Amino acid sequence: MPQLDVALFPNLIFWLAVALVALYLILTRVALPRIGTILAERNDAISNDLEQAAIYKRRAQEAEAAYNAALAKAREDSQKIAAETKAQIAKELGTLMAKADAEIAARTAESAKRIREIEASAAESVTEVARAAAAELVAALGPRPADEATVAAAVAARLGG
Repeated sequence: MPQLDVALFPNLIFWLAVALVALYLILTRVALPRIGTILAERNDAISNDLEQAAIYKRRAQEAEAAYNAALAKAREDSQKIAAETKAQIAKELGTLMAKADAEIAARTAESAKRIREIEASAAESVTEVARAAAAELVAALGPRPADEATVAAAVAARLGG
């Protein structure tokens, strides 16, 4: 085998050195610059992507903050509207209750007045009927007819008036 022949070692070492130098020159002049360029482009692309991601993240956070602010304002507005509506309804209810109370009080006063009038009329009628009945009883049972003043006094004393 020629690789093991000691006489060929200097020639083999020379060609090994030439091959290594040629490989070194090819790698340093052609392959490594291409690989460096590719790595630099990748790093630039990754940096740009990270910058874009940061920009989009910031925009998303701004949009979320704007959304939360709009939501808070909408809640505040709805609570304000609800409170105003509730106050307006309470005011209208108070007005209607006052009107109803006034109407009930007026009807109650009118009914009480009518009841007093009816009671007075009934008391007068009872008094007149009692006077007439007492006068007829005294005239029918007694020897002489009773005078009206005596009958009226007796009826008034008996009726408590």
